[in-house]
Amino acid sequence: MNTYPLLSALSCSALLTLSSCKNPADETVDAEVSEAGQAAISKGGATYTFTDASTIGFTGTKVTGSHSGEFKKFSGSFTVLDGEPQSGNFTIDMDSTTSDSEKLTTHLKNADFFNVPKFPTTEFVVTEFVKKGEKSYTLSGNLTLHGVTKNITFPTTIEVGDSLIKVNAEFDIKRQEFGISYPGKKDDLIRDEVIIKLALEAKPN
Repeated sequence: MNTYPLLSALSCSALLTLSSCKNPADETVDAEVSEAGQAAISKGGATYTFTDASTIGFTGTKVTGSHSGEFKKFSGSFTVLDGEPQSGNFTIDMDSTTSDSEKLTTHLKNADFFNVPKFPTTEFVVTEFVKKGEKSYTLSGNLTLHGVTKNITFPTTIEVGDSLIKVNAEFDIKRQEFGISYPGKKDDLIRDEVIIKLALEAKPN
């Protein structure tokens, strides 16, 4: 972690016999981060609303291992014109955060991490879709997390049909870019990168 690079390296060396220090985020794409931009404007078309099959998950890691979780409650939609996505957005109820550890779930909601009482929602608003291939796109959008808004850009796979649109992506963001800087324990530091996994399905209204 950037806050304590030397400590992290030393802790990692000491724990090599117990666990791997490999960072799973090394295997994912780093989202490009820039200043917030203008929301994409739809030129018309149909609105597709998220179904209950949609999931938004995350994985965070520390020196000794990793934890995964997801957001159970969120809503959103995309607009589609002539088979191409035009705009979109989603809002996450941060109190619906859950993880593979009950103790961690409670900790994630307090002021050390998401500070849910102060920032009850996280929002994402699409600013641009750029088509790269038949089902390959680069997606950019304004992410408002922990009271901080940044534009993030990452690769996605998008499948558009008459009755369903699927949007899938896996990338990582740096939590400290959004003011979430809790370091963890000195001998078990938390990494800056958090992997985000989107598996979104939406049907026309």
